[in-house]
This record gives sequence, C-alpha cells and structure tokens, in this order.
Amino acid sequence: MSTSSPPRPPHAGHAKEPAEQVRHPGHAKEPAEQVWHAVSAMDEYAATELVLRMLDEGTAPEDVLLDVIAVVQSRVGEEWAADRISVAQEHAATAINDRAVTAVSMHPTARTTATRGRITVACVDGEWHALPARLLAEVLKLRGWHVDYLGAQVPTPHLIAHLHHTRADAVALSGSIATRLPTAHAAITACQAVGVPVIVGGAAFGPRGRYARLLGADAWAPEARAAADHLARSPLPRPQPDHQQFDDLPHLADQEYTTVARHSATLVGTVLTALQDTVPALRAHNDAQRERTAEDLAHIVEFLATALYLDDDELFTRFITWTAQILAARGVPPHSLPPALDLLARELHDFPRATRILKAATHTLTTAHPTAAGNTA
Repeated sequence: MSTSSPPRPPHAGHAKEPAEQVRHPGHAKEPAEQVWHAVSAMDEYAATELVLRMLDEGTAPEDVLLDVIAVVQSRVGEEWAADRISVAQEHAATAINDRAVTAVSMHPTARTTATRGRITVACVDGEWHALPARLLAEVLKLRGWHVDYLGAQVPTPHLIAHLHHTRADAVALSGSIATRLPTAHAAITACQAVGVPVIVGGAAFGPRGRYARLLGADAWAPEARAAADHLARSPLPRPQPDHQQFDDLPHLADQEYTTVARHSATLVGTVLTALQDTVPALRAHNDAQRERTAEDLAHIVEFLATALYLDDDELFTRFITWTAQILAARGVPPHSLPPALDLLARELHDFPRATRILKAATHTLTTAHPTAAGNTA
C-alpha cells in the first residue's frame, strides 16, 4: 500500500459520468482525439486553438464542451488510473482543459442572453473537482439561464448566504468523491430548508444516482446535458421551509458513523502499528513510505465512515476494489489490503455494521484479486 498514490481520484477521476442522454455528433471523435494529443503534450495554445477552430467552423459550443473537452478530461482520468501519466501531469491537463472551457465561453457563438431563471452551481464543501460543475454552469448559460457559478469547495453557510441574497430558483450541487456525501446531505437539507430545490450530479452520488435519492435531493442527473434537459422540462418545485431529511437515515442512531469519523486518527495509528507485525515488509519502509501508508489507511477509514453514514456495503467494496486496481496498475501487489481490513474489523468488533462492511469488502477483494490474499501463483 505504501507505494501507491493516495487512493482517491485526482481532479480528472470523474470528470464525465456515464451519460444516459448523451448525443455524440459523428465528427466529434476526431476533434476530441486532436485535443487529447495537445493536452497530453501540455500544449495549452494548441488545445485552445483547436476548440476555437471548431467553433469558428460551426460546431455548437455545447458540443465542444461536452463531446470534446469533457471527453478529453475523462481520458485524463483514465490515463492517471492506468499509471500512464503522473498526478502532476493530470493536474496540468485539467488546468489546460479548464482554460479551454474559458476560451469557449468567451467565443461570440457562446454569448447568450439570460431568458430563464437563476441557478446556483457549486461543488460540495471539500470537493475540489470543479471542472464538472464548471461544464454544467457553461451549458446552463448556453441554454439561457442566469448562472451563479461558485466553484470548488463551497462551505454550506456561504452557499446559504448566497441563496438568501440571490433568491435562486434552484441549486445544482456537484460531487465526485463519495466521502463528501455527509457534507452534501447537510448542504441539500440546508438549501431545502430555505425553500430552494437541489439537483445533484457527479460520481459521488453513486450508480444511477442511488445516493441522491437516499439523501433527499429533488433531482439527479448523470451529466451536464441531462441536467440541463431536466431543468428545461419543468422547474423544480420549491420545498417547504421546514423541510428536513435527516430522519430518513434511522441507522445513524447507532452512532457507528459518528464514532468511526470522530476517532479516525486513532484507528489509523493503531492499525498502522499492528500492520507492521502482520506485513513484516512494512518495517523496512522509510519515513515517506510510512507516511503514504498512513494516508492510504486514512482514506480507507474515511470511506468506511461514509459507507456507515449511508449504510451501504457496496460503496466501500467499490472503493477497495478500485484501490486494488490502482495498486496493480502501479506494480504494487495489494497484499496488505486484506490484513488492514482485518485489523480494522478487530478494532471495531463491537460495531456490527462496520464489521459487516469490512468483511464484505475483504471477501470481494480476495475473490476478485487473488494476489491480495497473498497468492502470487
């Protein structure tokens, strides 16, 4: 585990979710490939010139944003996951794509007059993957909405203060990292409490938006075009001012989520110490490797806490399986993952839901990845 990158997606990881209503022009593949070559070469000028040329030649701005730039950004995430580009290269590529979005937004063909209502677009507090939200904001502007784009990591109190000031018709909330879902829940409930409906999107909300429904969002969309279509069909109804959703998660009464989240640092320290006895090779690691192992364990505990919040085994199992794949792509046998999960289960033996989630993930991991169980044959 110690030689891996931290097991959470970088900026590119979920730039474009699988779309249910995506329209791909037949000529889009080649332009996307051209932009990808420019972005992968870190050539900002070439990438920008390409998207501007598409607009000059008549490609609709929305198609450039979603069928070219978003596709390229998804590929950036795939290349990082496969260990074909570094985290630094991924950040640079994401920055180039963001500047390409700006170039599109400034083009004469993208200038529109607001004829519809007002939408606030923001990322959940702690969510730094801003490009999906940025793409949505630009698409909504093209569709005639007055858009307030607040960017990444928006604290809920600031979001609510903004809504009081602007009287928005709806909030579009973006989240790519599942560990931000408890915070997203608070933001959704707070927006609804002041009478503003919320549409959510992003990988954090799970396959087909399963966590969006669980957390009480008024609507969910798999990607920007579907979100814009949804908002165009009919306005989201305003919730009652006394709207509350926290009672919809009765399992939180057992305090397992609260305890694991509150004592995460202690859990990480205890497991890290015990893991060196279980996996002797870790004893030879230098300080930097031990620090990375501690970071990896912290992410594991964080995802476990989120699974407890949602009472969803699958969320944690998906994360652990993904982590094993990332390790394998980097040539690191994931053999230390099952012992780490077992040690966590021992520390949390009085917590039945946590134990269940950890055992389910271990079973899936050792079944799908035999080398994780120590079998390298």
